[in-house]
Amino acid sequence: MREIVLDTETTGFNTEDGHKIVEIGAIEVINRLPTGRSYHQYINPEREIDASAIRVHGITNEKVSGMPIFSDIAQDFFDFIAGDPIVAHNAQFDVRFLNHELNLADFDTMPNEVVDTLAIAREQFPGSQVSLDALCRLFEVDLSDRTFHGALLDAQLLAAVYLELTGGQQPILSLDDDADDDGVDSSKYKKTLARAPRGFSASAEELAAHQAFIDKIQGNMW
Repeated sequence: MREIVLDTETTGFNTEDGHKIVEIGAIEVINRLPTGRSYHQYINPEREIDASAIRVHGITNEKVSGMPIFSDIAQDFFDFIAGDPIVAHNAQFDVRFLNHELNLADFDTMPNEVVDTLAIAREQFPGSQVSLDALCRLFEVDLSDRTFHGALLDAQLLAAVYLELTGGQQPILSLDDDADDDGVDSSKYKKTLARAPRGFSASAEELAAHQAFIDKIQGNMW
């Protein structure tokens, strides 16, 4: 099963106010294993970034002024997500912005199933802090590189959190084929279902002691 864990950074907090996306980061996960394949793009929003947003993600107007606009990267993004389930934290925020941008670029809205890790975390930990930072600390996911919010880094962190929230990183493997339908080579993972025999024999002293013990048992079955 292929899933896309993604995050976005924006010029502000509401599409109704004309705010737009400045960064997309997405991680491919297949059969509960990150594949190392990702999508990352800075985007020229063709408008000013709010100071409050810059304080969150550190992306300045100068940084994105020479980047492509969303309509220029929309097809590449659409090709990467490929209709597979999307995982995001507070997913309605990211999905609303992405669909807004897609509509502006004359693309259809995303047909993908959406999984909201914020909703999952609230159900599992009612009354607790369930921000991405808080969940990373709970699951001991390394936050040392997170000075600002960043779409690709946050997607990587969220992938680790999502796997913990939903049972840990347990690959779904086929025992019949070396590659599954999603193209993941499962031959690199162990398929052993039983423990291999021990590679040693009992010493002569151990055998003698064992036989002496058996000889003491009356009516034994050996």
